[in-house]
Amino acid sequence: MPITTDVVVVGGGAVGAACARELARSRRSVLVLDVETERGQAWRAAAGMLAPQIEAVEEDALFELGLAGRELYGDLADYLRETTGIDIGLWREGIANVAMDDADVIRLKSKVAWQRQQGHLCDWLEAGEVRERWPWLAPSFGALWAPREGAVDPSKLVAALRADAVTNGARMVQDEVVALETDGDRVLSVTGRRDRYAADQVVLAAGAWTGQIAGLPRPVSVQPMRGQMVALPWPDRIKRAIIYNKDCYLLARGDEALAGSTREYVGFDSSVTSTGLGHILRAATRVCPPLASLEVKRTWAGLRPATPDGRPILGAEPRLQGLWYATGHGRNGILLSGISGVLLRMMIDGETPVQDLSAMRPERFWE
Repeated sequence: MPITTDVVVVGGGAVGAACARELARSRRSVLVLDVETERGQAWRAAAGMLAPQIEAVEEDALFELGLAGRELYGDLADYLRETTGIDIGLWREGIANVAMDDADVIRLKSKVAWQRQQGHLCDWLEAGEVRERWPWLAPSFGALWAPREGAVDPSKLVAALRADAVTNGARMVQDEVVALETDGDRVLSVTGRRDRYAADQVVLAAGAWTGQIAGLPRPVSVQPMRGQMVALPWPDRIKRAIIYNKDCYLLARGDEALAGSTREYVGFDSSVTSTGLGHILRAATRVCPPLASLEVKRTWAGLRPATPDGRPILGAEPRLQGLWYATGHGRNGILLSGISGVLLRMMIDGETPVQDLSAMRPERFWE
């Protein structure tokens, strides 16, 4: 006999854990199935950036959703600290995107202009202001400054989301899902390597591995995008900060400087390479010269779930009742995890989502 529950969530990373938490809080019985390996999982390799204003481009369909995702963390961090005792490391002291040449100035000033026209806090800092705030940076041509941006600690976030889900009745099981079982136009269960799990609703939040599950009603347009990362000591006597430029980002967490990241389509290869690490280190030391004299502490890589248009797949599978997608978040998995859980729960409850999700429709690639 299969294990039976209201909802099976396939994937226990940031997005899967957020979905499980929301669904468990709605008084459903929830089972989360996650693989045992740590290799390649996107959330384990993420920097945890909350930077929709830094990364967005004009007419970006994810911009408003990203802002909502960022703002949700203010209350969520406090709530999770109270219910689980876990501090997710929310840091909201702003991010600078530094211009290293005249082309950067044009691009970043344009971004400042359209964001300010929409009423968002975003400023342009002249080169002298950048030098005054961050005297340890290399000479720049100015910077975009987004004072509400920040970051969380991804490992602590996932731990807290899982813990709160369990507190609300969810169960966590280590098993790799290999197939869906269906009957006509309805999903019946998922099959793992260890057991079979029946459910009224199945949420696919398996990241880059979502499309590897057999029995899907259509190919899932998600593929792994490798992101390599480097950790160095954070230089002494330098105040913590998060700095972007066109070639890399630099983030202070604890006593480390996290630098990244590459964007490589190499299948499910999560190894690090001398070429990728060299690119990151050159870019990081170019923007922050004090890093050049420090030794690398550790390196790693993760496989982000990328879609052809760079937008998540979030919502119901129209060909199969009871099947839901919460995958394809790419570089925005941490930023959008909390809001994705809320929106998915609303859709399963039959509520109208507070955000326009038309750009994330699962069927958009196959119409």
